[in-house]
Amino acid sequence: MGRVIRKEVSTSFLIALTLGLAGCLRAWMMGIGMEITLIVSLTLVCITLWSAIVSSVIPMVLKRIGIDPAVVSAPFIATLIDGTGLIIYFKIAQYFLGLKLIIYVRAPGRPDA
Repeated sequence: MGRVIRKEVSTSFLIALTLGLAGCLRAWMMGIGMEITLIVSLTLVCITLWSAIVSSVIPMVLKRIGIDPAVVSAPFIATLIDGTGLIIYFKIAQYFLGLKLIIYVRAPGRPDA
């Protein structure tokens, strides 16, 4: 099980980096701000890695508990990855945009609370 996951993650890491760089390049060419470019690129990398882990672990778990992975895995994995992908995106955006908000709140000339 560990060997399969390691192989899937290493392959998907290269795909994730390619997608992240492509997203970064496209956003830069469109003139999108650096914060949004970073958020989208990092989200592409994280979701790609997450989907590789989930799509390799769930069929193994289902097979181990006696459920045919071919019947359950495709719709279940797609729904799980889509739902968690949105959560990953919003958490990354919240983190980076939250940092930006803190920087603006503590602008020069304002006393720190």
